[in-house]
Amino acid sequence: MSARRGTAAGPTAAGPFQQPKAVWAVAFACVISFMGIGLVDPILPALAESLHASPSQVSLLFSSYLIVTAVAMLIVGWFAGRFGAKRTLVTGLAVIVVFAALAGSSGSIDGIVGFRAGWGLGNALFIATSLAVIVASASGGFGGAIILYETALGLGIAVGPLLGGELGAISWRGPFFGVAVLMAVALVATLAFVPPLPGPVRRTSPLAPLKALRHRGLLTMGIMALLYNWGFFTMLGYAPYPMKLNAHQLGLVFTGWGLLVAAFSVFFAPRLQARFGTAPVLYANLAGLAVVMAVIAAGVGTPAVVVVAVVASGAFIGINNTLTTQAVMLVSPVERPVASSAYGFLRFIGGGLAPYAAGKLADATDLSVPFYLGAATFLLAVPVLAGGHRLLRLAEQRTGDGETVTPTLTPVGGPPSHGTPPVIVAVGAHDRAAATVDAAARLARDTGSPLEVVHVRQAAVVEEQAVDTEDADQARAAVTAHLDRLAAHGVAATGQVLTSVGDHAAAGRALARHAADLGARTVTVGRSPRGPLAQFADGSFTTALTHAAHCDVLLVAPDDAPRPLTASTLPALRAGTT
Repeated sequence: MSARRGTAAGPTAAGPFQQPKAVWAVAFACVISFMGIGLVDPILPALAESLHASPSQVSLLFSSYLIVTAVAMLIVGWFAGRFGAKRTLVTGLAVIVVFAALAGSSGSIDGIVGFRAGWGLGNALFIATSLAVIVASASGGFGGAIILYETALGLGIAVGPLLGGELGAISWRGPFFGVAVLMAVALVATLAFVPPLPGPVRRTSPLAPLKALRHRGLLTMGIMALLYNWGFFTMLGYAPYPMKLNAHQLGLVFTGWGLLVAAFSVFFAPRLQARFGTAPVLYANLAGLAVVMAVIAAGVGTPAVVVVAVVASGAFIGINNTLTTQAVMLVSPVERPVASSAYGFLRFIGGGLAPYAAGKLADATDLSVPFYLGAATFLLAVPVLAGGHRLLRLAEQRTGDGETVTPTLTPVGGPPSHGTPPVIVAVGAHDRAAATVDAAARLARDTGSPLEVVHVRQAAVVEEQAVDTEDADQARAAVTAHLDRLAAHGVAATGQVLTSVGDHAAAGRALARHAADLGARTVTVGRSPRGPLAQFADGSFTTALTHAAHCDVLLVAPDDAPRPLTASTLPALRAGTT
């Protein structure tokens, strides 16, 4: 699942968990939503036994849910544009409540499969708008809200199988009714606490995601995601059977799996990407998944082998989920919500078709064959990705159709100074940015240097969702406001907008290169609002800037003397002791 988003520099008054009730209401719903698949996985054998169904029939629980989700992804952008983000979110929650309860009350496998399809519609409406609603409802900058969203994602992935196992040990109906009750609570909280939100400036056509697939880069990454999800959902849908465990034990196994998914998506994927690049890591990761699936296939008769392989696969899946979304956003030449819908369509189609095909194969041959096919789809994804390697590499160096895809700087106002070495101050979209800029202005005045204000604008990218937390006009307006305020006090300054898609460290390195080009005297930053854990997780803007810069990097605060930052002082800064 992914984790690398948010503001890059500067303090906020509100910490990550000091958010309005609206943010907490949606975050709670996110936890339950992210539990979705894992909650059901531990009860698959119990369902088959209780309802006298074959594994291939039970697998349709995944197929109906994911195929409907895939198709619905094509229209959710249009729906949200017409009815608003809050109404879309509330509709999705209400649909999940109704169909989860109906699935729990059903007495046949066909009934549950049908109700899971309705659940998939609600899921698409919810996941397409939840991140946007959280960002729009956040106070004091969006950085803390993104951290909260990512926490909800990790908690849902890790806890879902555990709760599913506990409820499933009582009855196979337990997880379905559990979701219905918890989502009903989230629905009431959303209605009560989330205010009406403004609609998008520009509405999208229901056909826009399909038209977007005409772009080779997006189609290539989408097909790669389809193949990857084919293997992933084959494992998720069929691995519980050869383990020969009860619901409680299966819940513990998939909890271990979920913990690795969350840990590797948050802590390791960004660092591997920074060290080796997106495409090389994905090549190695897909090959690793193919090996794991082949081990499951070869050891399908030995439950312990299957258990260990499934848990280990969580590391590869966590990395892949994060970097695949990043790759999609890098190569996509269309608006990010449209790219998310197109990518989600292909991704969920692969996940939906795989369990059905695996069931037919298992019925016709034996249980190892679907896993061998899953291993083959992971391997096939490698040459598909290679077909888009050049596009991915180029996307890391330029922009497409006006949409920035890598860290780039756009001047605002007059051109930057190329004479006297300037002081550069980097700030994000938060309520204390002005105070940080003013503190840097005092430093520039005291050293007789011109000042350059760099406003960091980043897209939030989590799982298959991407949200622009501010558009280009808003970012330019923020810089202009800083420049106008400084001019009123007789401070000469220029401005830049630094735009990046989700990668804090890349944005920091881009600013370091810019500072070197200008021969900057000093680069100043405010204290990051994201906290030490989030910075360690996905790479800190300040850390990357400090390591890459050829000039001094100072931490400025409105009421304190500037503090020099070095590689040795950064750990203490993150711990709050410098």
